[in-house]
Amino acid sequence: MPAAAEAIDASIAPRVSPHDERDYRVLTLENGLTALLVSDPEADKAAASLNVSVGSAQDPQDLAGLAHFLEHMLFLGTEPYPEADAYQGYLTRHGGNHNAFTAPQDTNYFFTIEPDALEGALDRFSQFFIAPLFNADRLESERNVVHSEYMARIRDEGRRENDVLDRLLNPDHPFTGFSVGSRRTLADRPDDEPSLRERVIDFYESHYGANVMHLAVVAPQPLDELENLVATRFAGVLDRGLDRPEIAAPLAVPEQLPRRVAVKSLRDSRELNFFFPVPDPITDYRHKPADLIAHLLGHEGEGSLLAALREAGWADGLSAGVSRGDGSHALFTVSISLTPQGAEHRDAIESSLLAAVETIREAGPEAWRYDQQARLAQQSFQFQQHGSPQQDAMRLAMNLARFPVEDVQYADYRMDGFDRERTRHYLATLTPDNLIRLYSAPDIEGEQTSPWFDAPWRDDSHADDATVLGNLALPEPNPYIAEDLALLDAQDERPHQRIDEPAFAFWQMSDASFDTPKVEWRFSLQHPRAAEAPRAAVQARLLAGWLEDSLNEALYPARLAGQGLEAYAHARGMTLAFSGWRDRQDKVMERVIEQLQHGSIEPATFERVRYRLQRQWRNAPQDSLHRQANRTLAEALVRPQWPSAALLEASKDLTTDDLRRFRDAFLDELRLEAMAVGNIGTEQADTLARRVAKALAPSLTAAAIPDLVPLDVAPDLPSLAPPTSREESILLRYLQGPDRSLDSQARLALLGQLIDTPFYQRLRTEQQLGYVVHAGYSPMLDAPGLALLVQSPETHSDKIADHMDRFLETFTNTLETLDEEAMAPYRQAVYADLTRRDTSLGGRTNRLWRALAYGDTEFDRRERLAERMLKVSVDELRQAWTTLMASPTIRVAFDPGDAPDDVLALTADLEPLPEGGE
Repeated sequence: MPAAAEAIDASIAPRVSPHDERDYRVLTLENGLTALLVSDPEADKAAASLNVSVGSAQDPQDLAGLAHFLEHMLFLGTEPYPEADAYQGYLTRHGGNHNAFTAPQDTNYFFTIEPDALEGALDRFSQFFIAPLFNADRLESERNVVHSEYMARIRDEGRRENDVLDRLLNPDHPFTGFSVGSRRTLADRPDDEPSLRERVIDFYESHYGANVMHLAVVAPQPLDELENLVATRFAGVLDRGLDRPEIAAPLAVPEQLPRRVAVKSLRDSRELNFFFPVPDPITDYRHKPADLIAHLLGHEGEGSLLAALREAGWADGLSAGVSRGDGSHALFTVSISLTPQGAEHRDAIESSLLAAVETIREAGPEAWRYDQQARLAQQSFQFQQHGSPQQDAMRLAMNLARFPVEDVQYADYRMDGFDRERTRHYLATLTPDNLIRLYSAPDIEGEQTSPWFDAPWRDDSHADDATVLGNLALPEPNPYIAEDLALLDAQDERPHQRIDEPAFAFWQMSDASFDTPKVEWRFSLQHPRAAEAPRAAVQARLLAGWLEDSLNEALYPARLAGQGLEAYAHARGMTLAFSGWRDRQDKVMERVIEQLQHGSIEPATFERVRYRLQRQWRNAPQDSLHRQANRTLAEALVRPQWPSAALLEASKDLTTDDLRRFRDAFLDELRLEAMAVGNIGTEQADTLARRVAKALAPSLTAAAIPDLVPLDVAPDLPSLAPPTSREESILLRYLQGPDRSLDSQARLALLGQLIDTPFYQRLRTEQQLGYVVHAGYSPMLDAPGLALLVQSPETHSDKIADHMDRFLETFTNTLETLDEEAMAPYRQAVYADLTRRDTSLGGRTNRLWRALAYGDTEFDRRERLAERMLKVSVDELRQAWTTLMASPTIRVAFDPGDAPDDVLALTADLEPLPEGGE
């Protein structure tokens, strides 16, 4: 064992799921840094996450955003690796990626990479915390990047509401500060004060120390090898004798409560949020009394508060939980999504919420409800799914900072027994005298404006004699809890077609590799005219939305018990996706199919679903500008595809009777394709699939269903402007491949890997054109292409285009000097990404389901593409780039004041992109 580390006694090793066969080791280095090592021989990626127990709550009063700014500065060079792109460039060459985030009490840094490159990644990563340069030449550029990030988020509704909430909380609490930073808050210091760089260094030396750092590494290497990699590289982190900062100030001032305010929203949405100051329940994580209360208030079944609000036509969503925990204090939060009618009954909704709390209080609450939740938590832990190595590393690093070592995997599931007194204590805080009510809507006229995100707000009126909704009741025992959790041994290598009939095709794959008795089902109900026009596309979405909404109360207990249902419309019709325990899944499937065929479509449900969809389409111009640009690109290059404005217009004159007629017509002309993947035998899967097919009675062959078609970019296509209300600029340049062949896909995917880091480094790090900067492989269905995107708060799209042109010239020269040795790691990185292991049953099913949609009935297209990737030569890559540069491109651009383009009209004459040879 290296001298730099001493193992923590095995008796406090993490408690893990009985099906978790990975090896764990916890180290405490001599400097005090704690590291959790996870050896997973099956992992095809390595990942690390380091959590520093410091965040924006420690920002100095005169330098808001300093912790976040420091996070940015650490990426820009260290003494052993002074180049600004040394870390990112290494990761990109070896199939990796990275990021970081700053929270109020934590700053988390993380990366993922090919396992054989882990040593080099840890070399570079560890130096962030040992010898950062805080390069003075990069100070101004990174301040501009932070400012661009602030401007990109200034219209974010959550941040606007939090900016107002901060005004209502205790001003002495450090969570109420401005955490992002801007040019103003991070401005150069006066000459008689320490410089900004000196303040950054001082913050680093005051708050970054080994004692408040927790590292998690997940990789396929053996534990001894991982221990050596970590111990030798992180031993140099200084022990500064630090402790995790504690916050003594309360979140709220009791004398200033209750408080009710209204905030103007930019989006067409109405939200009513209730915040009750409570003790931070993290101190009670072993018993979770607040979780039980949140479960009961957030329940959506019959008798619930949400069910009563939906019946009254006042709300279409509700959630309950805890936010803003600081280790001592927190806010118990209830958030309700309102209809316009509900917005007129805010006081009645408040009274009804308090009545629901009283219902829980009067019931005891009962121990059996806690025991039921504990049973469900134990089932989830018994068959815990880990996710990707990067997700796992991040979660474990943060949990190391919060929980004892033995509970880093178990804390979220641990329920040691019902604590009636603690539960009553939390209930006692949910009173009308201890609340903050924050209502947001687009029609609010503010009397004040929040300081950082410019949200107008005012005090809201309140009447004490509001009506309370009736028929509130606590839920009955859950009838959907799985009993049979036995694991079956059957394992297939790929899906096999079990049923091949003219109107029904069924593929099934027995899969025990995830050690969970769960099954994923997909049923594609295909109709030839499901998206032939906006009206049909809207009705398909309404039908899918109605199906989920009309079953919400009835099947909410099934969701709690681990049975998932999703119904979603698409260009070919509608997909029903079921996920959950094998046991009792058939009951859910039968109930859904029966409702789809025979359920009553009531006007109230129709209007609720239509309102939800219309709200989404009305708010589309408020989405992040880069998302709108990508949506415009898809509307231009994929058919059928309908813009949000066309869907909104088509929805306005639809009636309940229209949807009833559409359902009948839709179900009368169906083709059915289905897939089951998971811990289920062939015979049982076949029986269930045939039962669904018998009920739906499909009658159409595959030839009757139109395909999605990627289109070929025309030479004379003008620049396309999205219909946005954002006040930023964007340029998205799309370089489309010549055809849809595997050869073209392989070459463009490799070009995307090569262009990623230099584009980011030039246009973001060096030229500071914006916060959202990206270049990489971006296929449209199976049509290959490269997307180059810059979103900027102040640089015009024409100027961005000039910078892109100069970059592309430089990149062309780079490719001219590229040799096989330099290209090989990039090629291997793309190959590894194409063949990477599925990390969840749902992820595997979705991948196989997409393959089937592309006609890949052998389920080997990605493997064939990966093999083509290994054969791409430098000369072929240069030729592919030359062809791209000489081919037409699509330009999606917007600057404030631009009028939107009619994308469908401008692209109406585009022809399908050729398939090309295999």
